[in-house]
Amino acid sequence: MNDTSSPASPDVSPDSPDLVHVMLGECSPADADAVFEVLGAHFASDRAGVVPHRGESPQPAAWTGSFRVDHAPEQVAGVLLAGPVTADLQGGPVAVDRLRKTLAEAFAVEAAGMSAGDQEVDVQIRLTSA
Repeated sequence: MNDTSSPASPDVSPDSPDLVHVMLGECSPADADAVFEVLGAHFASDRAGVVPHRGESPQPAAWTGSFRVDHAPEQVAGVLLAGPVTADLQGGPVAVDRLRKTLAEAFAVEAAGMSAGDQEVDVQIRLTSA
């Protein structure tokens, strides 16, 4: 079950090289919220106002969101996590790299896997507190 309910998608075409789809799994709702808050503070998202699993049940296996990553943020504050978070990033190579670098400023990031195509990359990373 995914927490995909969201009011609107970022103002960008679904095949835009700036669009990155993020799926978080193997983490607590609070940690998913912390990761999406970091991303939402810097990039337009389809998750505006959506908070993962607050008072709902059962807990979803994964949380998803889409972000328009059309710039590199200047400053990103570090954030504490209660436990590790697995994040799958899918999108254009430049946008995925920008998003990964943004996460690396807020958390410790360990590469877990990557596959690349002509126009899109899939990256799996593991986030922990920096």
